[in-house]
Amino acid sequence: MIFARVLLSFTLGFVSQLWSQGRSYGRSMVISQQGIVSTSQTLASQAGAQILARGGSAVDAAIAANAVLGVVEPMMCGIGGDLFVLYWEAKTGKLHGLNASGWAPKGLSPAVLAAKGIKTMPPDGVHSVTVPGAVEGWKRLHEKFGRTAWDDLFGASIHFAEKGFPVTEVIADSWKNGHRRLNVTPEAARLYLPGGKAPAVGEVFRNPDMGRAMRLIAGDARDFYKGEIARAIVETSTRLGGTMTLDDLASFTVEWVEPISTEYRGWRVYELPPNGQGMAALEMLNIMNAASDASPAGPHSAAEMHKKIESMKLAYSDLYAYNADPKFAPVPVPALLSRDFARKRAARIDPKQANCKVPAGDPVASDTTYLTAVDKDGNIASVIQSVSAGFGSGVGVEKMGFLLHNRGSGFTLDPKHPNLLAPRKRPFHTIIPAFMQKGDQRIGFGIMGGPNQPLAHAQFVSHIADYGMNIQEAIETARFTKRNATGCDVTIESRVPLATLQALSERGHQIKITREHTSMMGRGAAVLHDARNKVNYGAADSRHDGSAEPEPINAK
Repeated sequence: MIFARVLLSFTLGFVSQLWSQGRSYGRSMVISQQGIVSTSQTLASQAGAQILARGGSAVDAAIAANAVLGVVEPMMCGIGGDLFVLYWEAKTGKLHGLNASGWAPKGLSPAVLAAKGIKTMPPDGVHSVTVPGAVEGWKRLHEKFGRTAWDDLFGASIHFAEKGFPVTEVIADSWKNGHRRLNVTPEAARLYLPGGKAPAVGEVFRNPDMGRAMRLIAGDARDFYKGEIARAIVETSTRLGGTMTLDDLASFTVEWVEPISTEYRGWRVYELPPNGQGMAALEMLNIMNAASDASPAGPHSAAEMHKKIESMKLAYSDLYAYNADPKFAPVPVPALLSRDFARKRAARIDPKQANCKVPAGDPVASDTTYLTAVDKDGNIASVIQSVSAGFGSGVGVEKMGFLLHNRGSGFTLDPKHPNLLAPRKRPFHTIIPAFMQKGDQRIGFGIMGGPNQPLAHAQFVSHIADYGMNIQEAIETARFTKRNATGCDVTIESRVPLATLQALSERGHQIKITREHTSMMGRGAAVLHDARNKVNYGAADSRHDGSAEPEPINAK
């Protein structure tokens, strides 16, 4: 009997010791005194890290990585899309915001569409196209914060476009799902369905036309807006019955904006102001903060998840009612982010019952690429770039190898809504980069996926601020998502405990369980700079093909 007790005690102690040595997430953080680039595709992360090794800044690395992503993730991003950036300048301690989203053509209006019998904004095709802002955004960032020569930033993207790259797993799945949009125009199908089908995992894909476009941009970024590429865009649009003109492109400028922020559990969290949806992430955090303290039972307890789901619905209902281009319609951002308003919204949460009737507009679907870079000096670029839906508008720019985005589908034709389509107006945008800081800790982060982004940002912040997770665990741990503000449907990864799913179901949530690591939850990345110790940390989501790559050193 004594022997059995000793054996049991030893066994329990041994099991406890083994348990303490494990962890609930898969990858380790990348930790370095040099810079780090984290993206959703390893070739892009590597290209950015190589730029850092050649003396480039975080902005230089981010541009190089983004250019590669446009080649290797063409359904997600590229030069035919828009760009938003938060940039932490270590020397001045200032956070800069850049809105490089394009406007509607001057000739596109509700009346023009009505004359064509179009009663709702097209989800694709030439009338969903607005001016792409990404290239102009890259150029302005480089002028302000770049260190290396502009043309040096595009060597890797040109190489992979012209010589080819093996298609990776997550991207291959997305490619297979893009057949409908890739058949919108013959040029799109020619470019991205070689032999009439999407490339398989490991198949080498080449796009020499895009290599040519990248060479033109490397020579002069303004070629995209005033040169050969601009003429190709307009000729393509005109041939398809579109309204884009050379003046629409040549007159476009990006906008430096002041980030908006809130404080959550001691962390200052930043997003960009409208026309993006970052205010929804901040309002959700405010509502969560006002509703209750974090549950001691953990982030995947029923009480904690219920609070977050209900907070998300309230924040999104406000987002869809008010968000628009602030140059055309007043957006009450200060009121929406006030503590008093958060308390009023939090009071509507029933801790025992899901609310299925929160009024909302129609969300906009989106496919996006997020990346982030930190250099050895502590500068951080938090960058998000997109062609909107998978393969954008489906409009291939002839002989240039890229697709135009369908960001114009984010407008509405409701004359009473602030997001009504108008010439030279920017549409509702889903893509949002983020940044947070506390003391000497500064984090650039983002999580992609259309309407998923604000709620994913809020979960990431809570994982760090409420539960002390590191950035890898916070980006990788199980999440929920929901595509709209109304209804009780919610999608949750199967790693969430069954007891929690049961308790949420009893509260009235209609749960769809997905696989353990699904890109439906968005694909994220994060970097952290510890200013006190001069150490950088990088994290890459298990839901994508990418990695966080440290800056290589010259070991000679």
